[in-house]
Amino acid sequence: MEKTQIVILNWNGKEHLAHYLPRVMATTPTEVEIVVADNGSTDGSVEMLEEQFPQVTLLRLDDNYGFTGGYNRALAALSADYFVLMNSDIEPTEGWFEPLLEQMKRDERLVAVSPKILSDVERGRFEYAGAAGGFIDMFGYPFCRGRILAEVEKDCGQYDDACDVFWVSGACMMVKADKFAEIGGFDEKFFAHMEEIDFCWRAQLYGYRVAVEPRSKVYHLGGGTLPNNSPRKLYLNFRNNLAMLHKNLSDRALRIVMPLRMLLDSCSMLVYRVMGKRDFVLSVKEAHRDYRQWREELDRQRKEIKERRVVDRIGTVYRGSILLRYFLGFRRFGNIM
Repeated sequence: MEKTQIVILNWNGKEHLAHYLPRVMATTPTEVEIVVADNGSTDGSVEMLEEQFPQVTLLRLDDNYGFTGGYNRALAALSADYFVLMNSDIEPTEGWFEPLLEQMKRDERLVAVSPKILSDVERGRFEYAGAAGGFIDMFGYPFCRGRILAEVEKDCGQYDDACDVFWVSGACMMVKADKFAEIGGFDEKFFAHMEEIDFCWRAQLYGYRVAVEPRSKVYHLGGGTLPNNSPRKLYLNFRNNLAMLHKNLSDRALRIVMPLRMLLDSCSMLVYRVMGKRDFVLSVKEAHRDYRQWREELDRQRKEIKERRVVDRIGTVYRGSILLRYFLGFRRFGNIM
C-alpha cells in the first residue's frame, strides 16, 4: 500500500503549531502520518509537541538548516511514496488531501501539485505565496493566478480549474518522494525563498509536470519567519532569483536575459533610494555581490542541469515582462495569460 507523510518543518514556530496543527490533524485521513521536523528550535516547540501532540511523529534536526536544508534532511530520513510539504501556519479545509493524491496517481510525470492557497487573514482573497499556481516571466519575476506583484485578487472561483503551472508554493505542496530525490531536492545554498521555483524549473527541464489542483483548498497565514518588508527577505529573493536564472536558462536566454535583469535590478535600487529605503538598496547590492561570488559553483550546477535536461523551452513561462504589464495597468492574471 502506498504511503504518504505530511512533513511540517518547524523553526521556533510553537504558537503556529499550537494553533494550526489540530486543524491539520482533524482534516487529514487517519492513515496519513503527520511528521514535524524541527530545525533546531529554541522556543519550546519540541517540549510542547511531546506534551500536547504525542500522536505526531517528531523528527529532530540538530541545527537550523533553513527551509532547503531542513526539508532535504527530513525527507531523506523518512520513507514514503508521497510527501506533503506544509508550513506550520497552514489550515487545511475538509477534503483537501484526496484531490492532490488523485492528481498524483493519475500521471507518473506529475512531480509536484499544490492546493489553492487562500489568505488566513482575509479569507475571501488569495494568499500572496502561491495563490492558485505560480508562473514566471522571461526575466524571472514570479507571479500567480490570483497575484500580480503586490496586487492580490479576491477568489471568485475564476481559477478553479486544475492546470499545469510553472511553480507551486513550498507553503503546501505534494511531491513524489522518488522524483524529489531524483531531481536533487532543494538547492541548499538558497537557504530559504525561491527554492521551490528552482526545484519546479529543474523538474520541467527534466521532462516532468507541475500542477495546481484547486479542488483542494488551504488557508495560509504567511510571513511567519520573515515579514514581507524585511531587508533579509528581499536579499534572499534577489540573490536566489539570480542564481536560479543562471542555473536554468538556456545558453541563448542567459546571454539576453541577464544583462537586462541587471539593469532592472539597478532600477529597483534607484526606486528604493528615492523612497528612502537604504536597507533595501543594501540588500540588493549584497544579493548581487553574493551571486557573483557563487558564479563558479553555479556554472558547475548549470553544466549538470544542461546534461540532464530533455527540453529547452517550457510552455508555462510568460514570454514578456510582468513588470511592464503591471505598470501598464494589467494587474489581474486573467488580463495577462
